[in-house]
Amino acid sequence: MYKNKTFKTSHGQALFADIDWTQLDWRKELKNNITTIDELLQYISLSSEEQVDLRKVIDIHPINIPRYYLSLINTENPEDPVRKLCIPDVQELVVAGAMGETTKDPYGDDKHDKGNGVLHKYDYTALVVTSEYCAMYCRHCFRKRMVGLPNDQTVKNFEKAAGYIAEHPEITNAILSGGDPLMLPTKVLKKMLDTLKDIGHLNHVRIGSRVPVSYPIRLFDDELIALLKDFNAKKTLFIPTHFNHAQEITAVSTEAVQRLRNAGITVNNQAVLLSGVNDSVEALVGLMNGLLRIGVNPYYLYQCMPVARVRHHFQVPLKRGVDIVDHARRYFDGYAKRFKYIIGHDIGKLEICGRIGDKLVLKQLHARSGHEEEISRLLVRQLTEDGGWLDDLPEATL
Repeated sequence: MYKNKTFKTSHGQALFADIDWTQLDWRKELKNNITTIDELLQYISLSSEEQVDLRKVIDIHPINIPRYYLSLINTENPEDPVRKLCIPDVQELVVAGAMGETTKDPYGDDKHDKGNGVLHKYDYTALVVTSEYCAMYCRHCFRKRMVGLPNDQTVKNFEKAAGYIAEHPEITNAILSGGDPLMLPTKVLKKMLDTLKDIGHLNHVRIGSRVPVSYPIRLFDDELIALLKDFNAKKTLFIPTHFNHAQEITAVSTEAVQRLRNAGITVNNQAVLLSGVNDSVEALVGLMNGLLRIGVNPYYLYQCMPVARVRHHFQVPLKRGVDIVDHARRYFDGYAKRFKYIIGHDIGKLEICGRIGDKLVLKQLHARSGHEEEISRLLVRQLTEDGGWLDDLPEATL
């Protein structure tokens, strides 16, 4: 039986202590998610002023927290990193401030929207936004403008989305994204995967999911694991997931990951460097070493994007970020060092290689269609105290 540590409310009551998260029906347990401030008050103490402010926040960006993830919070610590990731904050009302401009679309998705949920930014990759729903609405989400909200950017007819992929032989890999594809009913996910199975020019498929972290209950569904295993036997399947802090690595999430690995699926991790969550050497070392311990490959560490209602309380200035990452690398072995510190810019992904004095050195890893000549170029920028995004930093030379 796998249980988390006892969760204590401000009233000292022990909650969730006797729940075996691995034995729950994942569909039924979703009905217990915290989706209102009134429900949250049963578990977290908030002042009257905070309650008023947070009601304003969730009018714009809904709240959705599984009981499992809530149970990871240390309520004795007002700066608890897990709390920051799931509970709304009044700073989400800030749309402009000292960190600079914000945007609703930092990846430039709108430019590459082919309709019906298909985004085709890089020639070789098609991303399909399968759903706007996640088991949990993360407060730092870069798709904050759409997750949990009705929109026109999700897939309406997956057969047509797969048809687009089939008609473009340059596409060698497809990503099912969202929202969270693993929160779809298994029979719906099966139909999606079946339509991709026989597309010969697809080398592999990725399913981007935070389920192993925020709702591992889903992965104890034998029918889902059997589906993923069967698909992986015919076409290689990767699951990129999203652990941000070692506190999220629990006995339950560890076994959930093991079930994926036993199905032959490679699990990679794409974390985000977040102020107040993991912006310390200790936190990054704990995260990366913890991931390796459970068989998850550290893959990317993203610079937090300048997303509206996210940037001003989560983004770490690049000057500080690069120093934290470089210092943390001293404590990693070879496998842990493999992750790349990334900026997901409009043109394409850039690796933050390090700094020489007050100059930041970056390398282009991917470039969107029409910018192929920029792949592998080196860029140099002048670091500033507050600059947190490429556009904040003046061009420079070494």
